Amino acid sequence: MKITIVGTGYVGLVTGTTFAEIGHDVLCIDNNAQKIEQLKKLEMPIYEDGLQEIVVRNVEAGRLHFSTSIEEGTDFSEVIFIAVGTPPGYKGEANMSYVESVGREVASHMTSYRLLVEKSTVIVNTNEQLKRSMNKYLKANIPFDIASNPEFLREGSAIKDAFNPDRIVVGVESEHAAALLRKIYEPIIKDSGCEYLQMNIASAELTKHASNSFLAMKISFVNAVSRICELTGADIGQVAHGMGLDKRIGEHFLNAGVGYGGSCFPKDVDAFVRMGDDLGYSLDILKQVQEINRAQKNHLMRKLQQELWVLEGKTVAVLGLAFKPGTDDIRESPSLYFVPQLLEAGSTLQLWDPIAADKFKELHADLDYRKDLMDCITDVDAVLILTDWPQIAELELGSVKKAMKCPIIIDGRNVFDPAAMKEHGFIYHSIGR
Repeated sequence: MKITIVGTGYVGLVTGTTFAEIGHDVLCIDNNAQKIEQLKKLEMPIYEDGLQEIVVRNVEAGRLHFSTSIEEGTDFSEVIFIAVGTPPGYKGEANMSYVESVGREVASHMTSYRLLVEKSTVIVNTNEQLKRSMNKYLKANIPFDIASNPEFLREGSAIKDAFNPDRIVVGVESEHAAALLRKIYEPIIKDSGCEYLQMNIASAELTKHASNSFLAMKISFVNAVSRICELTGADIGQVAHGMGLDKRIGEHFLNAGVGYGGSCFPKDVDAFVRMGDDLGYSLDILKQVQEINRAQKNHLMRKLQQELWVLEGKTVAVLGLAFKPGTDDIRESPSLYFVPQLLEAGSTLQLWDPIAADKFKELHADLDYRKDLMDCITDVDAVLILTDWPQIAELELGSVKKAMKCPIIIDGRNVFDPAAMKEHGFIYHSIGR
């Protein structure tokens, strides 16, 4: 089948590449001409393990193409996936301007039936607004359908998730739209054996926000429990393990830390809260989730301040700039909170991240970035761990202690064992232990 993807971010590029890999002819559209030129040169605008190899293979095979023209994309395919950003607005609501713009442009170029598929994370009933907008820009009485197909990709393992999804959710309102989407996904369903869930559009739209908000709630709950652990002498690692063995709860997303970040959880929780307010139902449980997540960062900062006493003039190594390992995405990363705070307090910073440093430089170009991990922690007054990159856990603790000016480690990801840190003579603070 021929498929058009509008948007070449994490979702659009991975989705388009996946469709090409399973045999479809895919045209990826983006209004960022520089990004499209980069992709045509087979250079990746994002880091995702395994992505470049599959892009190169499918471009060379003639199944994957790139363009800046939505008119070309509209002519190319009967099925158009919308995978543009839905960033938070100034009140936390999801900004639908990019989605609306794509629908408007597609409608203005349509000459026959098209199926527009919401791949972006959108608020419930976006399909109704999109249909209303498109009808105003149609040149004639041309039929079209809207469908919802939310993505559940995890940055750092997006390629694996695309080919082996937990489930594929589609929301449709016509048999024709249902048949088109089923045909697109049939190779993945057959190979992975995943559940293919067909429902109405509003239910599909809501599934994504509900899923991400629940996971954010799970993270914030275990972080709240971690605070109780610190006050009582309990160990959050042991408590979380005991909880996770209950099949009703499960072990995933029970890792206490400095809080959730990234491009999905913060904005999706914000949007879901705002959606509830607009509908007249206050999602107070999620408002508390937001507060716990904010408080967790403040809590870790207080640990650092208590040990250093005066932050001015102190040198701090910040280990990890990405919001999680395996990605260069710094959106809503804890580093975006701690680095400005430490700079304002007068600290000198040495920064390390194996992948995300270049992205962080776009915001803080004049800071001291170290490529070598041991070099980054040499002669510092404290180490602050914000991303649990595996290289950190592999450090030889004796060498680390000798390299540091003062053996203070504030661990926001519970990378190290407290007993081992005590044995090596570190002043060590983690979360909930």
